[in-house]
Amino acid sequence: MNILAIVAALGLEQWRAFQWRGAVQRAFVRYAHALERRFNAGTARQGAIAAALALVPPVAIGAGVYFALDSVHPLLGLVWDVAILYLLLGFRHFSHAFSAIAEALKNGDALAARRHLSAWCGTQVYGATAAELPKLAIEQGIRDSYRYVFGTLFWFLVLPGPAGALVYRLAALLAEHWRGNPATPMGHALEEFAKPARRLLFILDWVPVRATAFTFAIVGDFEDAIYCWRTQAKAWGSLHEGILLASGAGALGAHLGGTVTGTTGEPEFRPDLGLGDPADAEIMPSAVGLVWRALLVWLALVLLLTLAYWAP
Repeated sequence: MNILAIVAALGLEQWRAFQWRGAVQRAFVRYAHALERRFNAGTARQGAIAAALALVPPVAIGAGVYFALDSVHPLLGLVWDVAILYLLLGFRHFSHAFSAIAEALKNGDALAARRHLSAWCGTQVYGATAAELPKLAIEQGIRDSYRYVFGTLFWFLVLPGPAGALVYRLAALLAEHWRGNPATPMGHALEEFAKPARRLLFILDWVPVRATAFTFAIVGDFEDAIYCWRTQAKAWGSLHEGILLASGAGALGAHLGGTVTGTTGEPEFRPDLGLGDPADAEIMPSAVGLVWRALLVWLALVLLLTLAYWAP
C-alpha cells in the first residue's frame, strides 16, 4: 500500500499544488512560536517540553485517524496516507522554482533569476553574480529535494501510517524556525531552547541523508560522488548538508560551494565541494535529472520490497 500512496501523492502534487498547504504550515509555525514564547527560559529542558507539545498532538491525531480508518477498510487508510503525503511532500516546490531560475538564466535575465531564488530560499541573494546563481540554485535544489522528498519518504516508510512523515516534517519546521542570533542574549537563549529539536532532527536525518547521498552516487558519477563525500563533506558547516552537497556535486561532476558574493557585496568564503568546472546554467537540467533518477530508484526499491512481502 505504501507504494500506491507515494505514487498517488506525487502524481497529485505534480498535477495540482495544494493551495492550503502553505496555510497549514504557517499555522503550525505560529503554534511553535507560541510554545516558544510560553516555555522559552533559555534552557534545553524547556525546549524538550515544547518540542514534545509541538510534535505529539499532530502526530497522534494523524496516526490515530489512520488506524481508525484502516480498521474500517484498508482503502480508507490508504486515502488518509495519500492526503497526508500530499500535504507534506514538496517535489513541485523544488522542481518549479528550479525550472523558473533555469529559464530566467537561459533568457539572460539574471535579475529574474535572483528574484526567483530569493523567494525560494527565503533569504536575499541579490548580491550574487549571474555566474554564481546556478551554483546557489543547485545547492538549494539538493537541500529541498532531500528535505521535502527523500527524508519525508524515508520516515513514511519506516513508521506505520503517516506518523513518520509527520514527525520528520514537523521536526524540520521546528529546527528551522526556532533560530536566534547567538551573539545576543535573547538569541543565545533561543539557541539553547532549540537544541532538543535540532538534536532530534539530526538523529532523524542520519540514515536518510546517507541513503540519499548513496543514491545520488548510484545514478551519477559513482566514484567522484563517493570521493567527494569522504573527503569534502566534513568541511561544510553542517555535516549532513555537507554529505548531500558533496555527493550531489560529485555525482554531477560539477563544482559547488566556494566563494559567493553576499547580500552586502562582500565575498563569503565556503568550502569547495565537487570536482570539475564550476556549476553553470548548462548543468542545471542535469541536476533535475539526478534528483528524478534518484527518486525512481527509491520507488523501484519500494516496489520490489512490496512485491517480495506479498509474494507467496
